[in-house]
Amino acid sequence: MEDAWKMSVGTLNEQVLNKLAKMLDNSSCGWRQLAKAVSEQPRLSCSENELTACSLQVLSATGSPGRTLLARLADRSCSLEFLLHCLRKMDHHDAVQCLTTTVAELIQITVQPQSQEAKMGSKVVLTCRATGPPGLSYQWFRGSEEVSTETGSTPELVLCPLAPVHQGHYICRVNHGDNCIFTQWVEVRSVYSAGCSSTLFPGSVSGLRFTLQPQSQAASEGDTLFLECDAEANPPAQYEWYHNMLPMKEQKTRSLKIPCVTTADRGQYKCKVFNLYHEAWTDTATVTIGPSSITDASWVEVDRGLDSKEVYRLTNRPGIHPLQQMANPPPPVKNFHATDKVALLIGNMNYLYHTQLCAPMADVHELTNFLRQMDFKVVSLLDLNWQEMHSAVTEFLLLLDKGVYGLLYFAGHGYENYGNSFMVPIDAPASYTSEHCLCVQQILTRMQEKETGLNVFLLDMCRKRNPNDVIIVQPELIKVTANIVFGYATCVDAEAYEVKKKDVSNGIFISFLKRRVCEDEKVTVMLDRVAEDMGRCEITRGRQALELRSNLSERRSLTDKIQPSECSTSHSARNLQWAVAHVLPQTLYLQFDCGVKVQLGFAAEFSNIMVIYTRILEKPKEIVSCCAQLTDFPEDVDIDLKKSNQETLVEAGSLLLIKENLPSPEVPSLYTRIRGLQRLRTELTFTTCLHYTYSNMDEEVQERKPVTVGKPLVSKLNLHEPRPLRTCSASSSFSLDSFNVPECSSLTEAFASVDSVSNTWPYCVQTGRESSTTDPPASSRSANIPEETDCPELCDAPQPLVASKSLSLSQVNDTNYKFSDMYNFHSH
Repeated sequence: MEDAWKMSVGTLNEQVLNKLAKMLDNSSCGWRQLAKAVSEQPRLSCSENELTACSLQVLSATGSPGRTLLARLADRSCSLEFLLHCLRKMDHHDAVQCLTTTVAELIQITVQPQSQEAKMGSKVVLTCRATGPPGLSYQWFRGSEEVSTETGSTPELVLCPLAPVHQGHYICRVNHGDNCIFTQWVEVRSVYSAGCSSTLFPGSVSGLRFTLQPQSQAASEGDTLFLECDAEANPPAQYEWYHNMLPMKEQKTRSLKIPCVTTADRGQYKCKVFNLYHEAWTDTATVTIGPSSITDASWVEVDRGLDSKEVYRLTNRPGIHPLQQMANPPPPVKNFHATDKVALLIGNMNYLYHTQLCAPMADVHELTNFLRQMDFKVVSLLDLNWQEMHSAVTEFLLLLDKGVYGLLYFAGHGYENYGNSFMVPIDAPASYTSEHCLCVQQILTRMQEKETGLNVFLLDMCRKRNPNDVIIVQPELIKVTANIVFGYATCVDAEAYEVKKKDVSNGIFISFLKRRVCEDEKVTVMLDRVAEDMGRCEITRGRQALELRSNLSERRSLTDKIQPSECSTSHSARNLQWAVAHVLPQTLYLQFDCGVKVQLGFAAEFSNIMVIYTRILEKPKEIVSCCAQLTDFPEDVDIDLKKSNQETLVEAGSLLLIKENLPSPEVPSLYTRIRGLQRLRTELTFTTCLHYTYSNMDEEVQERKPVTVGKPLVSKLNLHEPRPLRTCSASSSFSLDSFNVPECSSLTEAFASVDSVSNTWPYCVQTGRESSTTDPPASSRSANIPEETDCPELCDAPQPLVASKSLSLSQVNDTNYKFSDMYNFHSH
C-alpha cells in the first residue's frame, strides 16, 4: 500500500476532494497554510495571482478556495505522499486522518485466490477480486514468470486442461497506473490417481505444519527460560519470536533461551514461522515468573547503628538453610488487583507571573485517556491557583482507601529546596516561596496513611533550586508501606523540557511515557524502560533524565484489574462525588417563536474545560439565514470572546477535539469553549441569541432565550472553597493535614442519604438525540470523540466506565514532535 502514496492528487474522487476542501476552508489552519507548505517543491509553488484567484472563490455561493488549490496541485501532479507530508507539517490532524483513510481504500483485495489440488486434465480456476479507482488491471505470475495465456490478465486465471507444467506457486498483481498491490501466494498441485486428495500439508496452517509448539510454563527469578518451536515447510521455515507482541530482534531460531529471567520476562510468547510463500503463528505460551529460587546465598542481618558499626547476626539455625525457615513452599505467583483506581492530573500552563508553558495541555489530555483505558477514574484539570490545587489534592486523597490504586500527576513549574519538591500554582507571585506552593513530600506522607495497594506520584517539572525560598519544610516521616512509586521527569537541580510547537506540544517525559504506560508490567519495570528510552534520545542526553524512587515490593501494574470490596458509606459518597466531576449538562432543544429549533450540545475537553456547540435543526422556509450565538456568561468562568461562537473547533481554541466525530457533522455548528469551570460558584447561566433574516427583509431579527445548565463537570466539587485545616508541625505555613477529614465531613453529610453506592464508575453519554446512549465500554478505545453527557439519575443507575477518547498516536507522534533543534526546547 506504500505505492498508493505515489499516486497523484488527481486520483482522488470528487467526494474526497470536497471533504478535504471543506477542512481547508478556514483561516487558522487552511488552504493558505497548505499553499505555503507545498512551496517546498518549487513546481508546486503558487504565484500571488493564483492565490488571489483562490481567495476570490469565496464570492461564489458554491466556491471553495481549498478546492481550487487542490485542483491546481492535481494539475501539477502533486503526489498524495507529499500532500500528506504538508498536512502533517501544518498539524492539520483532521485532514491527515481523512487522507490516510482514503488512500488505504484506494486498492483493496476483496477476494484472495486459494491453493487447489485437482486431477490431471481437469479445470482449475484461480480468482482474484479487488476494489479501487476505475481502470484496475490484473496480472498473474507463476513463480517469477508472467502467465501469458488469454486469462493471465483477467481476475480469473483458468488452467485447463490441467497439466504438469501448471503446477507451482501463483500470485496476482492488481495494477492502477504505476501503482499495484499483490495477493497472497497460492499453490496448484495435480493429483494423478483417483481418490487421492490429501491436503497440501496435512494439519497445516497457510502451508506450514507445526511439529512442535511452545508451552506455557512457570519459572522463578534467576532461572533459565527455554521455549521451542518447529515446523515442516518447503522452502524451509524461518523463525521470529515475539514477547507481548513485540519482536525479539535477537531471537531468530527455532529455540528461545533466556538465562537468568526476571519479572520483566513474564508475559506472552509467540513465534512467527514463515518462508517465501507462507506465514503462520504458533499458539500463545504464557510465562509466569515467581520469587527467586536461590538456595545457596548467605543469610545475615546487618544492623547499621548511629556509630556506623556493622553488626552481623546469623539468622539460620544450625544445620538448616535460612530459606528453609520460610513457609513451605513459596506460593504461586499472585495476581494482584485493585479495589479501585483513581487519578488526579494537573497541568499548569498560563502562569500570571512566570513563563507560559505549552505542553501540559496535551500531556494531561493524553495521559488522562491512557489511564481511562486502564479503568482509572480520572479528573484532569488545567491552570489551577493555590486554593484550587489544594482542594483538588484534598478531594483526591479522600478517595484513597485500602487496596485502591492512586496516581497523581503534575505538569508545570516547580522547584526543589533542601530535599523537598514544590509544585507551583498559576497565581504564585514572581518571588514565590514554599508558602505559595504545594509541598510534594507532605502530600506523599498523606498518601501513605491510606493503606493503598499502589501510590504513583509523577512530577513533570523542573527541580532547580529556588533562591528566594529559605524556609526548610519538615514533613512528617514517610511510613514503610512498600507501595510507593515516585517518578521525577528530571534529576536534581535540572530542568524538564517541552518541545515548542505552534498548536499542540508534548513534554519530553510524556513523549516517551505514552509509548509504555499501558504495558502489562510492574510499574517500576515500565518506568525503567521509559528512562532507557529517554536515555537514547540524543538531544536530551545530559540535559534531562528520569529519576525513580520506589519501595514497591509487589508486582503491581497499572493494568491490574479492579475487584471492588465492601466500603464505608462515606467512601462511597466520596467516590460518587468524584464521579459527578464528569457529568455534563443534558442536551437541550430550544424552540424560538419564529419557528426555529436550536440544539445545544456539550462536550468535555478536560474536567474543567467544556465546549458548547449550537446547531440549527429546523427553520421555516421564509427564513433564509440564521445562527444561534451564546453570550452573557458569568464572570466566574474564563471565555475568550474573540474565540467564542466560531465555526470550527480550532478557531474556538479547542485543539484536542475532532469535529468530524460529532453527531451529525454535516449540520453547521458554532463552538464556544469555556475554561476555568472550577471557579464557577453558582449555576452556569448564559443567553442563546438567535440571529435570522427573512427572505423579504434586509434587516436582521434577534430573539433571546436564557439558559441554565446547572454546575457542569468539576464545578460541582467547589474547588474554590477552602478545605478545613489542622495545626501543622512543619515550619512552613502550608499544611495538608486537612487530608485527614473525619468520616463526618461535609462530603459524607452531602450524601448521607446514600446507604450503599456502587464504586462502579458511572457514565451517561448521549449522541445528540434524546434518550439515547453510546455503545458499551468496548467502543471507548476509538478516536477522540467529544462526549455529550447527562446523568440526572446518577445514584440510581451506576454503569461501567466509558473511557474518554484519545488523540491517536498517529496524530501526536514523533513525526509531529521532531527533536531536531534545541531552539524548540522550553524548560518548565
